[in-house]
Amino acid sequence: MQTELSNQLGVEHAVFGFTPFPAVAAAISRAGGFGVLGAVRYTAPDDLKRDLDWIEAHVDGRPYGLDVVMPAKKVEGVTEADVEAMIPDGHRQFVRETLAKYGVPELPEGEASGWRITGWMEQVARSQLDVAFDYPIRLLANALGSPPADVVARAHERDVLVAALAGSARHAEKHRDAGIDIVVAQGYEAGGHTGEIASMVLTPEVVDAVAPLPVLAAGGIGSGRQIAAALALGAQGVWLGSLWLTTAEADLHSPALTRKLLAAGSGDTVRSRALTGKPARQLRTDWTDAWDAADGPGTLPMPLQGLLVADAVSRIQKYEVDPLLGTPVGQIVGRMNEVRSVRAVFDDLTRGFEQAVDRVNRIAGGSGQ
Repeated sequence: MQTELSNQLGVEHAVFGFTPFPAVAAAISRAGGFGVLGAVRYTAPDDLKRDLDWIEAHVDGRPYGLDVVMPAKKVEGVTEADVEAMIPDGHRQFVRETLAKYGVPELPEGEASGWRITGWMEQVARSQLDVAFDYPIRLLANALGSPPADVVARAHERDVLVAALAGSARHAEKHRDAGIDIVVAQGYEAGGHTGEIASMVLTPEVVDAVAPLPVLAAGGIGSGRQIAAALALGAQGVWLGSLWLTTAEADLHSPALTRKLLAAGSGDTVRSRALTGKPARQLRTDWTDAWDAADGPGTLPMPLQGLLVADAVSRIQKYEVDPLLGTPVGQIVGRMNEVRSVRAVFDDLTRGFEQAVDRVNRIAGGSGQ
């Protein structure tokens, strides 16, 4: 599964694997793909440094990258406390009542929330970059589109490629004009923040819009034949995230959540603003239903919603409150039916890719009729 982009980065397979888990990122790179560590949960620079040290020690010299969440426009002087003060009391009350309805215990005294969407904050994301640029990362990806111009320049000075996610051809063109090196065309089926256009339509639109920039296809991809389809649509690789959640190397800290992922079908996700304030595909739960209900208070814009529900999500996860327990995941969850190693996933992807390419070659040669 080699393309011009994979050859440029020195990887065997044009499979870019996004994950919040260092062990998964390292295993993806060791398996011949390109591991990308999600940084949004790292609020302390020392924690990110610790995990990048670990990746460096376990990646066997293979290339890897970092994914951050930062706005394109620089915002000065806004603190987390400033944003917290904007959250209405009525929304806080709704959270308290919903947790009480399901008997969700409080966190133990002195235990801080382990789930904070603060990586979007300008100063947090920049502190992550201050750490990351001391490591030989080959790619910097931004989930909120093009990062600020000075960040793009800083990456290019270090020979680091910059990628940005796009949900439409118009967004992709903005990324190209901002000097981005790689566009990730993320379709409607994807987990996490996603737009309105499905991958089969979006990928060729973006490829045509930004040519000759390389494009990675994302959303609903979890098999070798889907990778073959993405490359046939003009992509130079694929960006996979959800597929790694049920790998043996993933550290969800929740057997109940793993069971829910393994049992879920492709129709068991919902695109909801309940988690961050922006539409994000995730497992459908009583929690997402409560926020999306007509008689609810409605979600707040990003980043208010993420800060509002941070403690609640930590409590739900800690105590594994099944009706409320969920996670961002794409529609490909319907194929995630067993726990496998990252290597086993890659073996399946490469085998399926070869079979798909062979089938197309037979058809093209006339022997498949």
